[in-house]
Amino acid sequence: MGVIGGGVFQAIKGFRNAPVGIRHRMRGSVNAVRIRAPQIGGSFAVWGGLFSTIDCGLVRLRGKEDPWNSITSGALTGAVLAARSGPLAMVGSAMMGGILLALIEGVGILLTRYTAQQFRNAPPFLEDPSQLPPKEGTPAPGYPSYQQYH
Repeated sequence: MGVIGGGVFQAIKGFRNAPVGIRHRMRGSVNAVRIRAPQIGGSFAVWGGLFSTIDCGLVRLRGKEDPWNSITSGALTGAVLAARSGPLAMVGSAMMGGILLALIEGVGILLTRYTAQQFRNAPPFLEDPSQLPPKEGTPAPGYPSYQQYH
């Protein structure tokens, strides 16, 4: 995510905003990535660290690990990181963080269920009664009783 957010998008931005000429555009692309990479990497590290801290705290507090921990962690992380901007920004960031993590968890659950169905055991075939061996004491169909030869 850091490479895509910090590298690709910034490279495109630098390429588009540079003067005309391929050499200038390539230099502008590299410059934009070089300037913004530390900021984006640092922001991503802070978000990931705070998310993991809150997630582990919720696992410890609730005593179970389920998707609700991740969703709540995303919402709380968004709220904490937007705290300096005021309560309205906190609510908006919390909603976006919660929704984003809910989508990620939902896709994970769907993929897990889909792949679990692929590896489920097939139901056993019912045996054809005409192919079963004869029961004790009854002659097989189509054969005379052996008792006549005793």
